[in-house]
Amino acid sequence: MHFQLDDEARAFRDDVRAHLDEVLTPEFEERIYRSGVAHDDDFTRGLVEKDLFAPDRRLLERQLLQDELMYSDAPVYLSETTRMVAGVIDKAGSEELKRRIIPKAMAAELTIALGFTEPECGSDVAAASTRAVRSGDDWIINGSKMFTTNGHIADYVFLLARTNPDKPKHKGLTMFLVPLDSPGVEAQAVWTLSGERTNITFYTDVRVSDEYRIGGVDEGWSVLSLALEDEHASGWGPHLKRLLEHAEQWAREATDADGAARISDPDVRRRLSRIAIEFEVATLLQRRCVWMAEQGQSPVAEGPMSKLFSTEALVRAAQDVNEFVGPDALRSRYEPTAPEDGRFEYLMRFSLGTTIYAGTSEVQRTIIAQRGLGLPR
Repeated sequence: MHFQLDDEARAFRDDVRAHLDEVLTPEFEERIYRSGVAHDDDFTRGLVEKDLFAPDRRLLERQLLQDELMYSDAPVYLSETTRMVAGVIDKAGSEELKRRIIPKAMAAELTIALGFTEPECGSDVAAASTRAVRSGDDWIINGSKMFTTNGHIADYVFLLARTNPDKPKHKGLTMFLVPLDSPGVEAQAVWTLSGERTNITFYTDVRVSDEYRIGGVDEGWSVLSLALEDEHASGWGPHLKRLLEHAEQWAREATDADGAARISDPDVRRRLSRIAIEFEVATLLQRRCVWMAEQGQSPVAEGPMSKLFSTEALVRAAQDVNEFVGPDALRSRYEPTAPEDGRFEYLMRFSLGTTIYAGTSEVQRTIIAQRGLGLPR
């Protein structure tokens, strides 16, 4: 495992930081935050120009890039889903679809959102009821998807649809790449607790060519699993790091009724220490996933361990910080009197959603139990 970074990795990380420091100005960050949309075309093109969009580098360095982007709250969610789906197409798509989609996706010339969850299914993705019915060389799609983040601006949606209702729920599914400018597609805004815009998307007699099918008919679950495995291996440690730095800064500058710096309060120091420890653990769990991938192993259970621990640690940390900062921590982001520019209040709201993204904590625990420990259903 990589417990220390070598000189090449440090130099790459420093280059990434320098670029992000240059382009992520306070004005840019505020505009992205207030919009609730984690995407910006110019920012993404800048990553492509700097060879930071999908760099051909070691897995460790690619993870360092993701860490720096997450730490900086860079607007890359749509870029990440685009790259993820391009990787699935590379493994399971037709040669024609590979030629048509992958080069443009890697050049940030098109974007792809995710269409898995449905309003009535929650975390049970395989219970999808959105239907795709064969009509000659096309498919007719009817249904709806929830949490189609960036579905109002993306070019395509990576859509899970039921093509055979007579088969068991995991067996009658097929994956499609649906152009979002197709007649019959509608996106309606849904705002999350953290202020992010996601969408509910509706599909009414949407006609899609069979050329846009990814993988075999009724074999969508195996195709989807390629994407879910990538999602489940996410780590949220960089948000812990940023919260810790803001909390330490506040504790050094704020004083109690006697004029003593809050950093001298044993309770504050204890909570800060726990955040620091859990950030270190989150980092090592994520690095283990990278190391396993380098060894040709799939982090089937280790990825969910990383995601589960880091998100729940972020919730604990946000609660701790809000408790020792007190009522001032509830002042909103960009409210002039808010401590640390309102990041404590924002990260409290944001942290709660991370335990749902890419599979809820309950889903992660189930994967760890069944696929990691071999326990029965």
